[in-house]
Amino acid sequence: MMSQKITVPLEGDTFPKDPHLRFFTETIEVGHLSPLAFLKAGETSYAKDHFYWQNANQTLTIVGLGHAKVLTSERKDGRFTDIAERWHELCKALIKEEEDMAPTLFGGFSFDPKNVQDSEWVKFPTAYFVLPSIQLLRKNGSTSVIINLVTKNAYAAEDFEALRIKRDQLIHKAQLNEFTPAEKPVVKALHEIDVEHYKEAVQNTTKRIQDGDAEKVVIARSVNLHFPEPVSSMTALHHIANEQQESYHFGLQKDGELFFGATPERLIEISGGRAYSACVAGSIKRGKTAEEDRHIGEELLNDPKNREEHQYVVDMISTVFDEFCTDTLIPKQPKLMKIRDIQHLFTPVDAMVKEGRTIFDFVEALHPTPALGGLPTVKSMDIIREEEQMDRGYYAGPIGWTDTEGNGEFAVAIRSALLVEDEAYLYAGGGIVADSEVEKEYDETWIKFRPVLRALGGQLNDE
Repeated sequence: MMSQKITVPLEGDTFPKDPHLRFFTETIEVGHLSPLAFLKAGETSYAKDHFYWQNANQTLTIVGLGHAKVLTSERKDGRFTDIAERWHELCKALIKEEEDMAPTLFGGFSFDPKNVQDSEWVKFPTAYFVLPSIQLLRKNGSTSVIINLVTKNAYAAEDFEALRIKRDQLIHKAQLNEFTPAEKPVVKALHEIDVEHYKEAVQNTTKRIQDGDAEKVVIARSVNLHFPEPVSSMTALHHIANEQQESYHFGLQKDGELFFGATPERLIEISGGRAYSACVAGSIKRGKTAEEDRHIGEELLNDPKNREEHQYVVDMISTVFDEFCTDTLIPKQPKLMKIRDIQHLFTPVDAMVKEGRTIFDFVEALHPTPALGGLPTVKSMDIIREEEQMDRGYYAGPIGWTDTEGNGEFAVAIRSALLVEDEAYLYAGGGIVADSEVEKEYDETWIKFRPVLRALGGQLNDE
């Protein structure tokens, strides 16, 4: 590969600051290959360094094994720019043939880098992204495997050939050993963490909103599950994907700990120069019959509190798109997004990206949306730190991918959990406004816990 004709895709300032840095990539097509079988094939060699992503309509699945390059940031300010600049610098070192696919960087940002609570998130920096050594990409029914090598070695052919051999071994193993899912875990114990403090925080926040401190603030809480034995990332990813097929599925592993989930909420997608976002805010349960479900959905569409909460998100995302885009299209009325356990108000956004804007610009400007933070943003974040007193970690933060051509997609990491061997931490929250009621907000968090809780073998009393 390294002696063949190559192309460098960037124009202008195309050379990295380090003249010795090289980023090699190669793509082969593999026909039908199960992404989970490929992930399983790499479980032994890459037990602590893999990731998984599938978009909501299941037209794109990405599996990453190993680390060709890791980009992290511990900055409280400037972390989005930090990752964007270092990724751009790495992209300038890219050497590829025209038919090779664009390599993918995958990762996420914490919800609030200024949160200083001691927590289970100690291993996760404020930003964590990986370029995989070996990547499976399944797009619109076609499957390819990409290998990436980042090196300063002028004679890297031997290293690249070793990657080819490893790639071929993984493909062979995945083709011969179709993925067989394990049973769901058995939950030994469920512990609600500081539930009385959560209720007090909701009550205090409601009063502060009534006093004019803010318009809306999202207050979250967590529960802790214990299992008789460690739960594998394969088990968690399979069951969350199987349980929540209409959502984005993600799994980001760091040092053996897995942050995973099934979120309905896209933050931003860029594809071929167009940007897409989704305003998702306002929620209610599903009905037990189709007729009841329709009535509950109509109740949501006509509920002033939820419509107001939804409009906050529409207004905020519209403002960002007006700055970064042209030709913005936003429907005037929301629709219903129905997933297995919950229905949301949903408004899509579509626009043309202005030249020079990157997906990290959008992520920085859109996070946190009013659906996960509140309004006004700065004041609501202050109230969250004061009242919630919980480190959300990557819960409610942006998680997703971008490639060397500027395409990418980030979702908001809700309906999620952190899996740490034989424990899991689940997170859920809700928007607090002036007329919020503590017990209703508490009950709503259980609806939002349900997808991950069920995937990990737990259930609620009404199931």
